Order: sequence, then C-alpha cells, then structure tokens
Amino acid sequence: MFKLLLFCLLAWFLYNLIFRFIIPVYRTSRQVRNQFRQMNQHMQEQVRKQQGAARPAAEAQPKPQKPAGDYIDFEEIK
Repeated sequence: MFKLLLFCLLAWFLYNLIFRFIIPVYRTSRQVRNQFRQMNQHMQEQVRKQQGAARPAAEAQPKPQKPAGDYIDFEEIK
C-alpha cells in the first residue's frame, strides 16, 4: 500500500514537472528564439535598404570639378 501511494505521488510530481515547467519553458524559449531571428532579419533588411538607397544618391551627385584657369588664394588684410 505504501509503495502504491509513493508511486502515485512520484507520478503526480513528474507529471506536474513535465507539463507545468519543462514544456512551457521549451515553448517560451523557442518563441523567443524565433522572435530574435525575425528581428535580426528585419534589421538586416533595413540596413540593405539604407545601403541600397545611399549608393545611387552618392553616384548621382556630380563630382566637384576644378575651376578653369588659375586660382589665387588670398587673405584679407585689415
């Protein structure tokens, strides 16, 4: 009788441990890992978009040309 009671108590403890602790922790960790992965992908897409938008703008700007003829640098005298 004592063995049966001990076995039932042990089975109840293992059942609660598995279904109230281990499975929720596993599901939560998997969900958090997926959210981090999605956030990382989203940030990488944003960086790619910013880099893609910055390159054509830099290429579209004309390069400064040197002025024709001689250029004399002067200082103002007071």
